[in-house]
Amino acid sequence: MRFASLGSGSQGNSLVVEAGVTRVLLDCGFGLAATVARLARLGLVPEDIGAIVVTHEHEDHIGGVARLARRHGIPVWLTPGTLSGFEALFAGVADVRMIHNYEVFAVGDVQIEPFPVPHDAREPAQFVFGDGASRLGVLTDVGCSTRHIEATLSGCDALVLECNHDAEMLRTSSYPQRLRERIAGRFGHLDNSAAAKLLGSLDNSRLKHLVAAHLSQENNHPDLARAALSAVMNCAPEWIGIADQGEGLAWREII
Repeated sequence: MRFASLGSGSQGNSLVVEAGVTRVLLDCGFGLAATVARLARLGLVPEDIGAIVVTHEHEDHIGGVARLARRHGIPVWLTPGTLSGFEALFAGVADVRMIHNYEVFAVGDVQIEPFPVPHDAREPAQFVFGDGASRLGVLTDVGCSTRHIEATLSGCDALVLECNHDAEMLRTSSYPQRLRERIAGRFGHLDNSAAAKLLGSLDNSRLKHLVAAHLSQENNHPDLARAALSAVMNCAPEWIGIADQGEGLAWREII
């Protein structure tokens, strides 16, 4: 199994997971042309994608899903809450499937385990992807940890973890106070310290890849995210990958 990021941040998010002959796209917050170009950087074309799985309805995650699915006939999986109010957006998408009660499902060779998270969306989900041997956990767009999150992400072989902001940089940023409060709230986004604390609560004995994601371009810096996570893992900061807004993340193979 392997994974890569097309880009991660407030301007758009998308991650591709490959197992066997199956490739699944997690979210698509980019326009059609940008998505095609970003897939090409990874050696892929839209026809290679077997399904799009959606975390929640915020524009930077769902904005390009319907157009990509409609143009290329790709099935879409999302929760009923995420679809609610967006039915018109998905008009003409031939195959829209519901994730009910966070039940495990499969797309070809990729096993997909949804789990609930605290975030300011209607029915948000994050996911663990597997191929029967390895597990990739993805956790972004979450305001705080829960015991269920920690239990679900323990024992993963690879982890993509939100490090949205540095708390002090956000506090002194140019963002309006209400936005700062939303981001830092229990239904907002993890800061570097909260992400590190969550990481420290997990069983990381199998962890081979750790990637910081959804970094704010104004209120964070890769070096700060790496420092927070590497302190928990007792590793060199350079071992921590960064899913960048512009460049994404090249393929990582889970062996």
